[in-house]
Amino acid sequence: MERTIPAAGQRALALLEAEVVACRRCPRLVAYRERVAREKKREYRDWAYWGKPVPGFGDPQARLLVVGLAPAAHGANRTGRMFTGDLPNGASTWLVRTLHRTGFANQPTSLHREDGLRLHDAYVTAAVRCAPPENRPTPEELENCLPFLVREFVALPRVRVVVALGAVAFQTALKTLTHLGVQLPRPRPPFAHGAVYRFPGTVVGRPVPVVLCTYHPSRQNTQTGRLTARMLDAVFWKARRLVEEEA
Repeated sequence: MERTIPAAGQRALALLEAEVVACRRCPRLVAYRERVAREKKREYRDWAYWGKPVPGFGDPQARLLVVGLAPAAHGANRTGRMFTGDLPNGASTWLVRTLHRTGFANQPTSLHREDGLRLHDAYVTAAVRCAPPENRPTPEELENCLPFLVREFVALPRVRVVVALGAVAFQTALKTLTHLGVQLPRPRPPFAHGAVYRFPGTVVGRPVPVVLCTYHPSRQNTQTGRLTARMLDAVFWKARRLVEEEA
């Protein structure tokens, strides 16, 4: 059965996207993303880099929300779409292949905004919307971006499961829930690959989503064997099962 997307949700996501793209709140990130867009990488010298904050993308009726760290300097900062166009065998390659294998994407590649990629029942976003130097946003930059994720969560009414890619994304997901009034246990749940956290109660009129953790599919993790394709697939197959259980 075809799902109806509430008009209010569509408007909220469209407004949020416009505000994200126009944001210049963090001077360090603005300077870095624009310098990268001017100087470019040699193999992408013919590209017109995006060079702006990158909004989330995916199915507005998603039950799965995937939270990453930040756009890659020559990936999403170049293409304008989250987890798109990273270096060969980079994070976008790993994530989208897994999304495809577990039924959340229509194809296993994510090269550019017009490549035909469609997400099914999934929405992909990040803790920070601008490419940060050395992939390390500051605490202040994370705080500046947090309201965008809060509003994104509210505008995605069917989210039941959150997959956090890495410890920073996990902590940001928890901050999003607490910002919306969820009472989390003390001490805060720790990040661990494969961990699954369930919290009681409701948030914005729906059950608090189950939160899953995985190592980020960065080259630092995948090339060292800290994260394997089987490990990443297992997390998303678990997310698939939980999405159906929480429906």
